[in-house]
Amino acid sequence: MPFMKGRAPVRRTIQYLTAGKLVFKKQVKIFSINYNTFGEHHKGARDYVFWDLPQLQYKNPNVQIVSLKNMTPSPFIRCYFENGKDIIIDIDSKSKDEINSHLIEVLGKSKEILEEEARLAEKKDNPANFGYGCVKPCICGIPGQIPCPGVVPLPHHMRGKYKYQQKD
Repeated sequence: MPFMKGRAPVRRTIQYLTAGKLVFKKQVKIFSINYNTFGEHHKGARDYVFWDLPQLQYKNPNVQIVSLKNMTPSPFIRCYFENGKDIIIDIDSKSKDEINSHLIEVLGKSKEILEEEARLAEKKDNPANFGYGCVKPCICGIPGQIPCPGVVPLPHHMRGKYKYQQKD
């Protein structure tokens, strides 16, 4: 399996990607993180990009995510909103967990909103559906359909036994 190669291949599994806790509010359009690939006070930002950015991208497909390396003396996150405003978050010398919890608090949707969205996203039972686990277990219960052959025999012209086995 080619997706299981490289550094920490668990980051590419669906189970890992769906485990992310940060879902941005609807107003967030661009998320950029600036950090250096060296230096001790950038370690939390590097770890956040390595471990949590794939989850962030998976959970927020409509948000543009940009990571800028080696362009700043101190690490920071800048988020741009749909109304044109932006916010800068200082992540200097913070661990990846501290960064994640702060982002959830500032930019993330609340648990109540996430639960409400999950409830609305559940499959609603369509009255046109029939079969096991639906309101109507068989199509014969729908008006205008032919009744079940086990209850009322089909006419001979609709049965293959009579249609294709006729003697000429």
